[in-house]
Amino acid sequence: MQDVINPAGITLKINQLKMNSMKKFLLALLLVSCALSAHADETTNALPQILAGKHRAIEHKNRDKYRHPQQTLDFFEVKDNMTVVEIWPGEGWYTEILAPFLRDQGKLYVAHFSADAKSEHSQKSLQAYISKLKAEPKIYDKVELTTLQPPDALQIAPDNSVDRVLTFRNVHNWMKNDQAPAVFKAMYNALKSGGILGVVEHRNLVLKQQDIHAESGYVTEDYVIDLARNAGFEFLAKSDINANNKDTKDYSEGVWTLPPSLRLKDKDRKKYLAIGESDRMTLKFIKP
Repeated sequence: MQDVINPAGITLKINQLKMNSMKKFLLALLLVSCALSAHADETTNALPQILAGKHRAIEHKNRDKYRHPQQTLDFFEVKDNMTVVEIWPGEGWYTEILAPFLRDQGKLYVAHFSADAKSEHSQKSLQAYISKLKAEPKIYDKVELTTLQPPDALQIAPDNSVDRVLTFRNVHNWMKNDQAPAVFKAMYNALKSGGILGVVEHRNLVLKQQDIHAESGYVTEDYVIDLARNAGFEFLAKSDINANNKDTKDYSEGVWTLPPSLRLKDKDRKKYLAIGESDRMTLKFIKP
């Protein structure tokens, strides 16, 4: 007796195979999602521990209420397995956070002044920063120093190699010396396609005409956005994480009237301490 082939049965079996494959796919997708979620939780939990770390000076921790590092790095979508460039770090306030955060799974480039800088201040700043790194190798041993000294030294990292470039209160310095377009282009060149530029800067009044040399230290958001767009970036978003509505931005010594500089010293000191640090824009751009 011959077997009878049931076309409907074949169709049913094929559909079952498709459903089984789909179930396996959805299960795999769920596992990946759980793994990513777990990593995100670990990343989120790591920052508070670093912010509370003994390697951070008390005076630096006291500035967290003005600089909001956890929220700022979250807004810039910085993950601990990324390659990041920090631009002109000053005494290393953010390096204290980024270096341990990226040490095990990521990479941190820090673009500092040139050892051959004409400015004595720049040379001293670089040497103090290097001494800071050498003093705690368990935290800073994997930090890679590069040079940003326009117009000659602009290679802050290999081209198209980094996930994030971060700059904190530096744009006015570049504007002062007509260096801003070159620096924004250098940051663009270092980023991968899809990489993000995060900018924090002292925020000028919206309707105030921008001094192209930013002598007051304040810069309008529109001016920074134009600088970034002219370099090839697309504007993504802005946040008021670092806003300060008490900042009237009309001081004789510009932004340096406020803490931490307090250039007027004891004159109206309580007044300026009550205002706190400057009102700051927090902007996010992407390299297409």
